Amino acid sequence: MDIIKVFGTNVRKYRTEFGVSQEKFAEMCGLHRTYISDIERFQRSISLDNIQKIADALNIETYRLFIEDDSKIGGNN
Repeated sequence: MDIIKVFGTNVRKYRTEFGVSQEKFAEMCGLHRTYISDIERFQRSISLDNIQKIADALNIETYRLFIEDDSKIGGNN
């Protein structure tokens, strides 16, 4: 598992499901838009504090950002 890719993919998935742009989402998190973009493009490692800010803005449990897509897992079993 590439944790940076899993995390970035999940941030993008939940953000788009939430229906907000990267810019609006960054405001909600108290982070910069380019920081969110870097996360979603797997270009940045992220601190625990910022992981919590992102989960709080998405109103989800933090651990959900670290779960691989079930459809990808199912194909490997």
